[in-house]
Amino acid sequence: MAAESVKCTCVWLLLWLCVRLSDTKHTRVSMDDDLLLPYADGHGPTHSHRHVRSCQPIAHGNTTHESHPSSNHSGRPVADSTLFASDVPGSSRWVYGHMTVVHDPLRTVSVLEPGGTGGCKMNHRVSVEETAAAAGCLYAQNAGFFNTHSGACLGNVVSDGRRVQDSGGVQNAQFGIRSDGSLVFGYLSQEDVLDESNPFVQLVSGVIWLLRDGEVYIKQSLEAECDKMQETGHLRTFVDVVSARTAVGHDAEGKLVLFHIDGQTGIRGMSLWEMAEALKKYGVINAINLDGGGSSTFVVNGSLASYPSDHCIPDSRWRCGRKVSTILCVHPPRCQPANCSGHGDCVDGHCRCQEGWQGVACDSSVCQTCGPHGLCLANGCVCDAGWRGKNCSQVCLPGFYGDGCSQTCSCNNDGSCNPIDGRCACPPGFHGDTCEHTCSPGFFGPACAQECHCDNLCPCDPQTGSCNVTLRGEANYTLHRAGHCLAKQMFTTWRQEEDANREQPYLTERMWLIVTFTLASLLSASLLVHIVQACRGRVASHFPERRDYSYVPLTDINGAASRSRDKAGASRERGFELDNSDSQDEIWSP
Repeated sequence: MAAESVKCTCVWLLLWLCVRLSDTKHTRVSMDDDLLLPYADGHGPTHSHRHVRSCQPIAHGNTTHESHPSSNHSGRPVADSTLFASDVPGSSRWVYGHMTVVHDPLRTVSVLEPGGTGGCKMNHRVSVEETAAAAGCLYAQNAGFFNTHSGACLGNVVSDGRRVQDSGGVQNAQFGIRSDGSLVFGYLSQEDVLDESNPFVQLVSGVIWLLRDGEVYIKQSLEAECDKMQETGHLRTFVDVVSARTAVGHDAEGKLVLFHIDGQTGIRGMSLWEMAEALKKYGVINAINLDGGGSSTFVVNGSLASYPSDHCIPDSRWRCGRKVSTILCVHPPRCQPANCSGHGDCVDGHCRCQEGWQGVACDSSVCQTCGPHGLCLANGCVCDAGWRGKNCSQVCLPGFYGDGCSQTCSCNNDGSCNPIDGRCACPPGFHGDTCEHTCSPGFFGPACAQECHCDNLCPCDPQTGSCNVTLRGEANYTLHRAGHCLAKQMFTTWRQEEDANREQPYLTERMWLIVTFTLASLLSASLLVHIVQACRGRVASHFPERRDYSYVPLTDINGAASRSRDKAGASRERGFELDNSDSQDEIWSP
């Protein structure tokens, strides 16, 4: 039983070795025979960016590149790819190729190193299919140039936010995507490449700027990039020869356009002039040329979709895709960077930032700095009372105070409130907790602390202290009431003082009234008696028959005791008798 088991194992091992040997025997690789190099020695011109800037048309000023906001239609399919066959205007040639339109370049396009991270550093060359399959690319095409001997990547390379290498300022056409999503095409200075204020998240170098602002820019680009000979001739030959081509550009909506043409150098394909016109016809605004010839490759879902021009080893009857350096990969939405800077999670190509972080890449703290008037917490700056703004650098708006400037001031008469505690600072002429009171008469100025110095103690202007003042209606009314009250108090005081200094009478007012009434009563009674007597006398004169009395001299009544006195006044008695002769007969008789 054990012997049979060993026999089966040996059989399977032999079969596996046969399969491996068969695969090795039939494995085909590119011969790298269709080389299309722009320069014979090295790569790129030796002149500076300043030379490029000074030689370009005046219409472009000092700007040597074009920037355009990218599209972000994330709701659509990632990209639309089209296989086309088209005749070349002015010739009998037909070309075949692919045009892929990407709707959200920032989140779905990456520049990848050959074989993955670190490929350029190790001078790897890997087929587009292999790199694309490992990265999960939906669509991919070759991108930057490389050294055909060492395999080193050439030009600028930034991959998913990592600066892999820079060209040292070599002036070749560039394509890049900045962190804000803007698409950049053209010539970049070393400062532009290394700029950290809005850094590149993707960047790759090409050769020849095909379209600028919708116009063919090849002639101007030749002047900017021409420097050395290339293996198939001068740079002009590189531009004019028909061959397989690869390009990248964008349309007016900011959609990225990947353009690939099948061909073989000198036999079929397109020149750069013809490709520029074709791109212009398809509505492309800015575009640059990438590596072409046998490097020109297009892959869909990890499988070769183009017809390479390189022959295969060991059987030259076949055509094989070349191992290249960097590629342009169209993938499902990804975040930039993929780990959201370590402060968030990537969901459908968008970073969901953790609390306290913000930005497309979750790379910006909610509170960069809260300054001396705030405290940075997970959800941002918490400002001290009286301060506001993202970094707590702004004082509360007039009329508000407190935490978050959420409380409303209650100051009257244009008083200003303290933004921290809301206390009112009253203008001159007013006082009170809410500046609701005008200065009392006789005072003026801030806090009503100054005294008026007007003649006759007259009030002054409560704000300026001026004595030449017309007081407001309310103040006039107050003064009128106060004057009336003061006058009344003064008159009352004077009366009290006068009464206090007056001599007190011996009889009270009531006794005086009683005495007066008694005397008036006696006078009235006396008057009444006289009136009655007069009336009786008058009645008697009218009725003589009723005279029942007679006149008797007083001497007769008083007797002899008074006779001696009667003699002495005989003369007077005679006169009296004469005067009363009319009553001598009226002798009273009982």
